[in-house]
Amino acid sequence: MTDQAFAQADPEWLKLIGEARDWLAGPLGQLLLEEERRLLEEELARFFGGYLVSYGPGAEGPPKAGQIQHNVRLGAPMPGVQIICEEQSWPLGEHAADVVVLQHGLDFSLSPHGLLREAARSVRPGGHLLILGIHPWSTWGVRRLFAQDGLARARCIAPSRVGDWLTLLGFALEKRRFGCYRPPLASLAWQMRLRRMESWGDAWQLPGAGFYLLVARKLVVGLRPLRQSRREPMGKLLPMPVAKISRRDADS
Repeated sequence: MTDQAFAQADPEWLKLIGEARDWLAGPLGQLLLEEERRLLEEELARFFGGYLVSYGPGAEGPPKAGQIQHNVRLGAPMPGVQIICEEQSWPLGEHAADVVVLQHGLDFSLSPHGLLREAARSVRPGGHLLILGIHPWSTWGVRRLFAQDGLARARCIAPSRVGDWLTLLGFALEKRRFGCYRPPLASLAWQMRLRRMESWGDAWQLPGAGFYLLVARKLVVGLRPLRQSRREPMGKLLPMPVAKISRRDADS
């Protein structure tokens, strides 16, 4: 089944996901995912429901969400993916999920608009869509311009722009969080020395962090009130003259 999915999938998309997965499996990618996991699980702990669906190129398992009954991962035909599909062809019914998580899905996508529409369609009214992406105005975003690895393929879409897309798709942005304030240095020793930057950044929630987390709620579409039919102004009723009939005329 997996081999057949490999044969049918877009080769350009598979190459993109493979390069992204390799980079996320490296030391810098793991640093980013470690900080993301902490914030993501904090947010997911307050949600409940039947289904959580996650999509992204990383090799990590689905994020933990203790109050959600079923936690599934979909995406490219790679280890750890439970439902194989392309980015714009999710095999889910409309409003199927209580929560959808896009973890760097928009960063490594052939069509970010198409992917976001597919994810938005899958969220039930009142449900939530969580998006994690690399912040373009950070040291991580700047490194992408000079990278020779999978990070060079990242789109790094600004959180304000993603927020505008969500508004057009009928979502209300509830929260915007940032994380991973350490610069993307390959040295593990320097990463340990700079670890304190995370607590400083979390306290102030400065926008120069390596990634952002957007939490958006799908608005419930209510019944529209019936539009009042327009009434054209009518003229005044004027009394009509009544002909007087004499008794003589009536007897005749």
